[in-house]
Amino acid sequence: MSAEHLEQKFRIRLAALSIVAGSGLLGLKYLSYVLSGSVALKSDAIESIVNVVAAVFALGAVVFAGKPADKEHPYGHGKIEHFSAAFEGGLISLAAVFILWEATKGFIYGVELKNLGLGLAVNLFAGALNGVLGWYMLRQGRKTRSKALEADGHHIMSDFWTTVGIGIGLIAVKLTGIHWFDPLMAAVVGLLLARTGFRLVKESSQALLDMEDPEMLGKVLAAMNRARSWDIIAVHELRTFRTGRYTHVDVHLVVPEYYPVRQAHDLCEDFGKQALVDGHIEGEVHTHVDPCGRIYCDRCPAPNCAIRQAPKTAETTFILEEATAEGPA
Repeated sequence: MSAEHLEQKFRIRLAALSIVAGSGLLGLKYLSYVLSGSVALKSDAIESIVNVVAAVFALGAVVFAGKPADKEHPYGHGKIEHFSAAFEGGLISLAAVFILWEATKGFIYGVELKNLGLGLAVNLFAGALNGVLGWYMLRQGRKTRSKALEADGHHIMSDFWTTVGIGIGLIAVKLTGIHWFDPLMAAVVGLLLARTGFRLVKESSQALLDMEDPEMLGKVLAAMNRARSWDIIAVHELRTFRTGRYTHVDVHLVVPEYYPVRQAHDLCEDFGKQALVDGHIEGEVHTHVDPCGRIYCDRCPAPNCAIRQAPKTAETTFILEEATAEGPA
């Protein structure tokens, strides 16, 4: 069984764990609301419903993203994970609307709190478990390069901090007897969730539109600088896009113009593969071979070059501004 297959099975187990754990935590949070009658605790339970629904969708996304590339999807199925993250962001935003509505009713009609102490204790216990789950999902989502699991981890961690904020507000209610602190904390939770949902939708939309990722560009270029040999004279028109865990790189490579076609082709293919290895990048590099045209002599270290027009005087390190620019015709 390959390492990739084992990693995919682990991702699926993580997504299933999120569903099971989220369902149990939802039950605890709903119990805390029933015990206390708190609007803030009700808002926390509403968010947990979103957690479970999003986790189910994340599981489907992880399974689908693990399918190999085929004729209809030559770049693989990884972008479904960005759809999952966008869907989760939308659910979070919807939950924020419901929570703000509940908070508004609490301000207008007031809140009758019952056994606040016990309800708060149950909710804080559920929140602590949520924090552990969120930290684990976020860590493993990044480790396995799964945007769906990472988004799920971000959501669960936001739920954890929501619980902490609600706990602080309800302790203030218990100490002061001022009941409007309860809907106030629910409103704060709603606004924070709206912010989280907007951020997830924005990031996922950018990925789905193949918006260039400066961090990935820098990582690819650094790997190319480590992998280069003297006869990779320059790079230009460097482009990247991601489909889930996979990064696709397109780049033009300048080589000595006197190289035979086969030698130039093999050089560029090997260079692209080595750059992925050196950068610990999962994906592929598509290379386009350009002859030097005797216009890169000032940066070309070619020994005993019979066609050199000028001595080497310039830096040979690839820099981002030149690597992403169009090359000379």
